[in-house]
Amino acid sequence: MHPQEIITKMKRLLTLTATALMTLTLTAANETIVLRIKGMRCEECAHKVTTVLKQLNGIGNMEFDFEKRTAAITFDNTQTCADSITARLARTGRYKSVPYSKDEVIRRGMGLQMGDMHCQGCANRIRQRLEKMEGIDSLAPHVDKHYYFIRYDANKTCKAAIKEALGELGFTPVSYYTSKEISFAYFLIPKEQATESTIEEVLALDGVDDVNVNAKRGSLAITYVNKDTSEQQLLQAIQEAGIKATLPPAHECKENK
Repeated sequence: MHPQEIITKMKRLLTLTATALMTLTLTAANETIVLRIKGMRCEECAHKVTTVLKQLNGIGNMEFDFEKRTAAITFDNTQTCADSITARLARTGRYKSVPYSKDEVIRRGMGLQMGDMHCQGCANRIRQRLEKMEGIDSLAPHVDKHYYFIRYDANKTCKAAIKEALGELGFTPVSYYTSKEISFAYFLIPKEQATESTIEEVLALDGVDDVNVNAKRGSLAITYVNKDTSEQQLLQAIQEAGIKATLPPAHECKENK
């Protein structure tokens, strides 16, 4: 082999070795701590937590789980440590933290509006299904207002899993609020239009807070701010978007018979 080729190969080998050593060093320096931040409830809170912690040297990526109120924080342990992170959060007053444990009970509650829950028979079917799910703490149906209040352990289940189970039963749950400024709309749509695309289109409309569809039933449910829009305005906007929505006929629940 030509001497110059040997030199070139040695340089490449040295470069690769140096890169590998640097990668190992960086990996060894990075740690991740998962903290429960009880005052953190939304994206705005997460932004504030991020801003506070970025004031420390060595803070890397952060991933948030709002149901569990957790933050997974990656940091360079040559520049900072877990104690510095928790101390920095404690100084905010609101965002004090404790170590996260997958074994603790994290109780959460949510109300779900279901325009297709018409009677006690519907409520009973929901109870029978949800009681089989791990992590369900308590269930309180309000048939007259078409909503269910559900308490659960966020370490064992989540909102998405509960809503999916309800969807499989043929219901169309959306977020429920007690505020008089919030109203609910329920429409029938072609089953082939009960898609994620429809959800995204309706979510983009003024005043809309939450949207869900059910392909099994052919339904579209909406939570909206009534000072910004109305059921009729929503129906018109949805139809103009090419979604063939209609108001449902008066319901006669067969489960009452």
